[in-house]
Amino acid sequence: MNTIEPMAPVVRLDNVSKVFNSNEGGTIAVQAVTLEARRGELLLLLGPSGSGKTTLLALAAGLLKPTSGRVLLFGKKIESYSAAKLQDLRANRVGFIFQTFLLIESLTVSENVEVVLRFTRKSKHEARRRAGSLLKLFHIEHLAQKFPLSLSQGEKQRVAIARAIANGAGLILADEPTGSLESKQGFDIIRLLHDYAKFEQGCVIVASHDLRLVDCADRVVRMEDGKLSAVCG
Repeated sequence: MNTIEPMAPVVRLDNVSKVFNSNEGGTIAVQAVTLEARRGELLLLLGPSGSGKTTLLALAAGLLKPTSGRVLLFGKKIESYSAAKLQDLRANRVGFIFQTFLLIESLTVSENVEVVLRFTRKSKHEARRRAGSLLKLFHIEHLAQKFPLSLSQGEKQRVAIARAIANGAGLILADEPTGSLESKQGFDIIRLLHDYAKFEQGCVIVASHDLRLVDCADRVVRMEDGKLSAVCG
């Protein structure tokens, strides 16, 4: 059950910095970032490769700990969650989408979606039913028994999105989700994510270098050299 207050940000970063190898001079990946992402919106994190976008997503999900500052996820400080609770939270309320899809090649399309639901302790029957409805929603139900190697890039990304939202996630983190796709396929994917944010009141954060996606976002945050350079919307 979603317990986020209606107007509370799903993710909030307060003056967050991340330095890697800080004992050896270090590399500053994220520097003094303050940002929040809300329910019902698609937030585009726009910047070139190496600007810190992926690190910022990892901080938002609690996959990395900030060197300084604080991160709040679903209204609570990351450090207030136990390791087990944080893992459970990511399994049940956070969805991840990657440029390389990360589908399991030995599983069918349906099984790739079902496996996420089994982690949330859904029965085999429930997982299969939910997977079927999602594949139908994304117009790929005819691919249910196919294996990932036989799919086009666009089909693979639709499966990856179905998998990401299967658990009814309140937060979707998408790292360069259109990077391997042609323009039309990329726009179709972003529209699907935008619809999810609007109709399911989820929070979607997309990290990309693609300027063409600006018109698809509710807000655009520009990032360069680990810093936010502009916030639009």
